[in-house]
Amino acid sequence: MSGLIVPPGQGRKLVTKAQDVTFKVTAADGSSLSMFEVVVPPGFDVGAHTHTHSQEFFYVLEGELELLAFEPAERTAESWHGWESPGGDRAVRAGEGSCMFVPPGCPHAFRNPTDEPARMLFQSYPSPDHERYFEEIVEIFAAGRSVDSDAVQRMRERYDVNQITPLRFDPPARPDFAPAAHHAA
Repeated sequence: MSGLIVPPGQGRKLVTKAQDVTFKVTAADGSSLSMFEVVVPPGFDVGAHTHTHSQEFFYVLEGELELLAFEPAERTAESWHGWESPGGDRAVRAGEGSCMFVPPGCPHAFRNPTDEPARMLFQSYPSPDHERYFEEIVEIFAAGRSVDSDAVQRMRERYDVNQITPLRFDPPARPDFAPAAHHAA
């Protein structure tokens, strides 16, 4: 029996205008969880959602993300950015070394509100649901500049994703902006 060593910059990559995902550990490797390195471009907002069965772990490697992992006192369908828990918790601006664990059923979201790409390590259990999810969402993003919200919703329903607020990708209006290339750890 052998383990798996993935050198910096290695792994299967999926890249579009809105996503840069590198598969690090997958079901094909014999793992019960999936692990990815994800570059989150400026203006990307995954939208608040829950999973009935999946649990997730996020670790910020570079940059800053806004993270949310709680049930709000009141859910709003348009945006999670102003949500507050009954105890007064709000979304957190998280820098390098910050992490977020999300158990099944917990509303959660992340977005990059900055002008710079952020890089995170993302782990999902069980595999291979998020592997297939990333493969399909790359196809949706590749279909055009705007995100087809209906296609995203249909896909998410297949992978235990109960969408609460919409996924958005509104990159900065800089003509020279392009998502960053993969950074080695």
